[in-house]
Amino acid sequence: MDRLTSMAVFVKAVDLGSFAAAAEALGLSGPMVGKHVRSLEDRLGVQLINRTTRRHSLTEFGHVYYERCRVVLAEAQAADALASDRRSEPRGKLRVTMPVHLGRHCVTPVLLELARKYPALELDLSFNDRIIDLAEDGFDLSIRTGPLGDRAGLIGRRVARQPMIVCASPSYLESNGHPETPEDLAQHSAVVYRRSGPVPHWLFPRQGQSPVGVMPFHRFRLDDLDAIADAAIRGMGLAWLPYWLVRGRIETGTLVRLLPEHPPFLYECHAVWLQTPHLPRKVRVAVDALAAQLPSFMTLK
Repeated sequence: MDRLTSMAVFVKAVDLGSFAAAAEALGLSGPMVGKHVRSLEDRLGVQLINRTTRRHSLTEFGHVYYERCRVVLAEAQAADALASDRRSEPRGKLRVTMPVHLGRHCVTPVLLELARKYPALELDLSFNDRIIDLAEDGFDLSIRTGPLGDRAGLIGRRVARQPMIVCASPSYLESNGHPETPEDLAQHSAVVYRRSGPVPHWLFPRQGQSPVGVMPFHRFRLDDLDAIADAAIRGMGLAWLPYWLVRGRIETGTLVRLLPEHPPFLYECHAVWLQTPHLPRKVRVAVDALAAQLPSFMTLK
């Protein structure tokens, strides 16, 4: 007899208290339930159930084996569910939180195309630069940039790397000159990003070493990337921004990319979700789509 089937019959008999009740619940005859239990006992060489004319009771080993059977059956069901989930279309509501501009310009196009492909998938998107508690706020997925920090109870997958470039307006450069090295930036004014805590340094990679951090003089601290780009266009200072955000401004000439001979720092972008033994299909498909398509939004051209 199939071992898993016999385990399931044995567990049902224990749960319901008799072979007769298990037989009725499973659509089997009473003798067939008994055969499944005896098959296990013969295989193990140990008695699982004490049988008398009035009642059945588990042996000491039967108690231990019963608990292990429940675990094995639960794992088998989870494995079957996983296989079934992989064959099915993603469906239901997918709640995603993401930074405002990265979400609007890069993440949303990918997710909308995914929703077009899978009509049963619903999107509930939130644009917010704060770090959101996924469990408390009920989100399936978060898109985060930079170091992940505390990851207790979370799983993260890098889905893209954003090249960070220094740029300035032609009018600023005409008045203040072009910096030639990262060290030259300290002699210039800047418009910097600050959300909370200290202003982050501008980072530049070095071969075989940790990135070098530079902090230009700054009078203007903004917590909105688009506003920083607009301030730079007005000649208020240099800006260190993701290339995808300022690509159009550079192409039209309102901003100029600086230090093109120096490789840009690659700011990591992660998809983050709650740790779970069974990741829903809708989340897995979304993460795969982001990992496959987001890098095309980030490339330097």
